[in-house]
Order: sequence, then C-alpha cells, then structure tokens
Amino acid sequence: KVGVPTRVMTAIEMRQLAEPFIRRRAVRHLEKGRIVVFVAGTGNPYFTTDTTAALRASEIHADVLLKATKVDGIYDADPNKNPKAVMFKRLTYLDAIRKKLRVMDTTAFSLCMDNNIPIIVFNMFKKGNLKAAVTGEKIGTVVCASNVKGMKL
Repeated sequence: KVGVPTRVMTAIEMRQLAEPFIRRRAVRHLEKGRIVVFVAGTGNPYFTTDTTAALRASEIHADVLLKATKVDGIYDADPNKNPKAVMFKRLTYLDAIRKKLRVMDTTAFSLCMDNNIPIIVFNMFKKGNLKAAVTGEKIGTVVCASNVKGMKL
C-alpha cells in the first residue's frame, strides 16, 4: 500500500499466491531492500507457526523475531481472564520456558535461544505498534539472553 517492494514466500506449493521458500532467494530479496513475508508454516506436521517463524529467522540470520499478538506482551497469566495479570518487560529464553508462559512453543523459544535471536512480543491491534517494534522503540516484552550486550532493546 505504501509502495515498499514485498515478496511472499511459502514452503507449501502454491505458486499462484506466493513464491517457493528458498533460503538464498529470501536472503537476496532482503539484500535488495525488499520485505519478505513467510507464510503457511513449514509444510511439516508438528511444527507450529511460531516454530516456523523461529526457523526462518534463524535461516536468514534475522536481528529479531517479532511476535504480534492480541495482548501488549507476555504476562504471568492470561490478562483477558485475570485482571491482576502482570506483564513482563524483559525475560530470558529460559525464564519463558521454565515459567511455561505459552506465548510461543518451547521449540520456538529454543531455536531463538540457540541462535541468539531476541523476540519482541507486542499487541498487533494497537495502531503504531508494528512501526514502534520495527524502529526499536521499547514496546511489549523482550525475550533474549540475559547477557546480550549492546542491544537497544
């Protein structure tokens, strides 16, 4: 809509809608300044869309994984059911896994942890949040290693 070149890629065959996911091609699109949207999972059973996002982020050496949700970040309980739920501003990958916070599956957290890819969880329905996340503003919850140095998160 704003004129930014964009490509949609998928591991599931649907050439009329998206081009096939090929890692080198995705990286080349990014090098040319295009936005790449990965859709439709991996095409394999037992892999959630969160795991797919973490896998693709690892494959293209992403700086960060953005997890857009219905709530402002990661909470200690479901904020839609518990008005006293407390939002975390920052968590380590291991804390997110140990606390079983379930905003993403364990495999996705582990993939990001193994590849040192921070995760930003934010509300996709609040106007301006995506721009804020992309431009590095403090938004939502950041999940990363406890010893990340030099990050502006």
